[in-house]
Amino acid sequence: MIKAAIGIGAALLFLGTAARATDIAGVGASGPEPLYRKWTALYAAQGGDTVRYMAIGSRGGLKQIKAGTVDFGTSDVPLTPVELDRAGLVQFPVVISGVVPVVNLLGLMPGELKLNGPVMADIYLGRITHWDDPRLIALNPHVALPHAPIQLVHRADGAATTLAFTTYLAGKSADWKAKIGSGLEVAWPKGAAGVGNAGVTALVSNTPGAIGYVTAAFAREAHLSTALLPGANGAFVAPDVRSFSRAAGSADFARAPAMAVNLIDTPGPAWPIVVTSYGLVPRRAASATTEAAVLKFFDWAYRAGDAAAAPLDYVALPAGVKAQVRRTWAGEITGPDGKALYTPK
Repeated sequence: MIKAAIGIGAALLFLGTAARATDIAGVGASGPEPLYRKWTALYAAQGGDTVRYMAIGSRGGLKQIKAGTVDFGTSDVPLTPVELDRAGLVQFPVVISGVVPVVNLLGLMPGELKLNGPVMADIYLGRITHWDDPRLIALNPHVALPHAPIQLVHRADGAATTLAFTTYLAGKSADWKAKIGSGLEVAWPKGAAGVGNAGVTALVSNTPGAIGYVTAAFAREAHLSTALLPGANGAFVAPDVRSFSRAAGSADFARAPAMAVNLIDTPGPAWPIVVTSYGLVPRRAASATTEAAVLKFFDWAYRAGDAAAAPLDYVALPAGVKAQVRRTWAGEITGPDGKALYTPK
């Protein structure tokens, strides 16, 4: 069910393709896009409906599902219960991932470089301008850092990845908090801007000396070098499924309003910049057939999609959280006639 074009050239092409009645269209966060790409291919191969997903950013996903122009939206920025009620939407967690700093330095191996919040804040504030700055050398005494300018890369669009990254920096640097703050978009002092995780990945990959931040799956797919960061306990940790899972283990979805949790700087040896990606669907569907198909796809992802998540550095939800989501679907989502569209199996 697609009622209107998204409004950008690529999206017009995406949405303009002829569709069957059970074709499903979703848009939103770019962070989980590699996983949706994998899931939709597997789902189709196993006889499921055609699911088309376009990564236009969390802000775009929220805008389009609120407008009713797509069948589902996604966002790594959860809505509050009040916002959900106002928009007539149901929100549910789908998958968890990490936001990681990536660099392009010749000869640098993944996990060889150490960074921390105050240093990254000063890099993006333009105070640390070269890779052999004394503060970087102090963190990396055994790494041959070149006397090369640091090329800054950040997101151009409103992005939950930016919100997570800048929230982390604001918690580590009083200057960053006062001068830049945190948000889906901020006034970056300098640097090149890329659209989506894919745009940042491409800029970093093609710019010697660059530093940027992306969802971990994009770093893996592009074979970019990632940096270590200290966890809340001070020990440096690598950005991988294990450290993301440690952060996810602290999430109390059951008690969180609208299942919205904060996974920035969680206790222990966990990766400090972790986000949850959420799905959004109408509480009262305009088309019972289409929304039932959407729920069937996400139910399949919960049952059969976990094996595809870990190799891409995503963390699947615990079984108890999935069960809670299914109860939410059954209790809150109805068709135009007011009848429930989902029955837990």
